[in-house]
Amino acid sequence: MAYFNRAAIAIALILTVALVAASLANADDKTIHVKKVKGKKLCMQGWECSYWSIYCCNQTISDLFQVYNFEQLFAKRNSPVAHAVGFWDYQSFILASAIYEPLGFGTTGGKLMQMMEVAAFLAHVAAKTSCGYGVATGGPMAWGLCYNREMSPSQTYCDTYYSEYPCAPGAEYYGRGALPIYWNFNYGATGEALKVDLLNHPEYIEQNATLAFQAAIWRWMTPVKKSQPSAHDIFVGNWKPTKNDTLAKRGPTFGTTMNILYGEYTCGQGDIDPMNTVVSHYLYFLDLMGVGREQAGPHDDLSCAEQVAFNPNTAPKAAASS
Repeated sequence: MAYFNRAAIAIALILTVALVAASLANADDKTIHVKKVKGKKLCMQGWECSYWSIYCCNQTISDLFQVYNFEQLFAKRNSPVAHAVGFWDYQSFILASAIYEPLGFGTTGGKLMQMMEVAAFLAHVAAKTSCGYGVATGGPMAWGLCYNREMSPSQTYCDTYYSEYPCAPGAEYYGRGALPIYWNFNYGATGEALKVDLLNHPEYIEQNATLAFQAAIWRWMTPVKKSQPSAHDIFVGNWKPTKNDTLAKRGPTFGTTMNILYGEYTCGQGDIDPMNTVVSHYLYFLDLMGVGREQAGPHDDLSCAEQVAFNPNTAPKAAASS
């Protein structure tokens, strides 16, 4: 496996900072280059959509979602009482997104669908990293990205059953990141996909915000199993439910993204708080982004309360960072 060692990670962090500066300096360099391959229109758009793709013919995320939007959605993340002050920022999100925009992340469909997917993804992130509560200053949904790691973990989350991803001596696999990663096998699989040695160094996720966002977007874009859809494919309508899916009340809806990401921890349990928290963030973000919550559809499209889990008995063994 092409894993980075410590020196390579340090170099990667330096290059990330340099890329941020270069990206911002050339933010206006968004010329759309177009070619046709077998009658199909393919495009590239500067650093943000950097290889030929049908999706790069659309607006990019930075065209639709800018610094002020990020600051509105995560208004309290740098408050003195937050637990990851100075860690999360817009540039880290955009740099991580740029890896997946040519694959359709935030670039599928027209402007409305693009903005709704960004809102949906970030609603999941906010719900899983929030330290907001009912009477919190600014309201409970202003506190997303309050954490970048689980506080006071109760265990190391090492499962010796998974021999493919054995636990590294001294490593602790508690929740870290924008969509918190738990357990050695999840760190191993994520690291393998991102070509970063997260199995031996899970702490990298809480040290680099771009990497943390990249891991979360990878999870959003990647099926848990080959026979199943990704959260992205569910949300943008690329996935067509089977008869069994319909019987299980699973459809191409926001609610089903919770099912594929969290399973029985969130879905099929009625109107429980973990589900309602994600839904509330989504509606709130749609309003803040100027889309409007009415675009989200009926309650049944938002809920997974009655859905049968895609992967029964595989719910996360701990809640998100809290």
